[in-house]
Amino acid sequence: MAAHRRTDTSSDQLWDEFHRYVNVTSEQLRDWLLTEASGEQAFVGPGTDLPQPGGAVLAVLGKRRGDLTSSDRQVMAQVVDEIRGLLERRPPAGAADDRWRRALLDLGHDPLRADADTAG
Repeated sequence: MAAHRRTDTSSDQLWDEFHRYVNVTSEQLRDWLLTEASGEQAFVGPGTDLPQPGGAVLAVLGKRRGDLTSSDRQVMAQVVDEIRGLLERRPPAGAADDRWRRALLDLGHDPLRADADTAG
C-alpha cells in the first residue's frame, strides 16, 4: 500500500479555498494568459513566459496537494486574498467592467461563471 503524506489542517483549508476561488480549469487559464500575453500583434510560441501571477497560479493548479511547497502555499494565500478583495470591491457595472473582470481572470477567477458568487 502506498504511503500517504498527511497535510495539516490549515494547508487543507487553503487548498480548498484556493480551488473555490480559482474557478477556471488549467486549460482555460493557460488559454487566457496566452491570449493576454500575445496582444494584438505579438506571436506567442512554445516556451513563452506566462504573465504573473497567473503563471504561478497555473503552476499550483498542476500540482497535487502533497507536492505543494511553502512558495506554492504563499502563492495560494496571496491569490485567495487578491480575488477576495476584488470581489469585495465589485464595481457597479460588475462583470461588465472590463478592467475588473480581466484582473480576476488573470488570477484564475471568472466572475461570469454560475458558481462565481459561491467563492466567498
